[in-house]
Amino acid sequence: MIEVIIIAALVIWSALYTFKNVFPKSSARVFTALAQFAEQRGFQKLAVKLRPVAAAGCGGGCGCGPSASTKKSESPASSDVVKAVKWK
Repeated sequence: MIEVIIIAALVIWSALYTFKNVFPKSSARVFTALAQFAEQRGFQKLAVKLRPVAAAGCGGGCGCGPSASTKKSESPASSDVVKAVKWK
């Protein structure tokens, strides 16, 4: 019985994760509507957790979060530098 609950939780989490990444605009609308519904019913903490984070930075859904846009003054890390490949 425990295995069924664990598998069900993993499948639901995977479906939500995929839905958010494949359809970012649709998922934002769905989660905003769910948050408003929870707010109307008096579930404030659930509404805060369901409400999607406002897009900041590039806003293209590429994975850069709001913290990426605030770090403009930092120089790029050495791992970000592209190096040429030399074939022998």
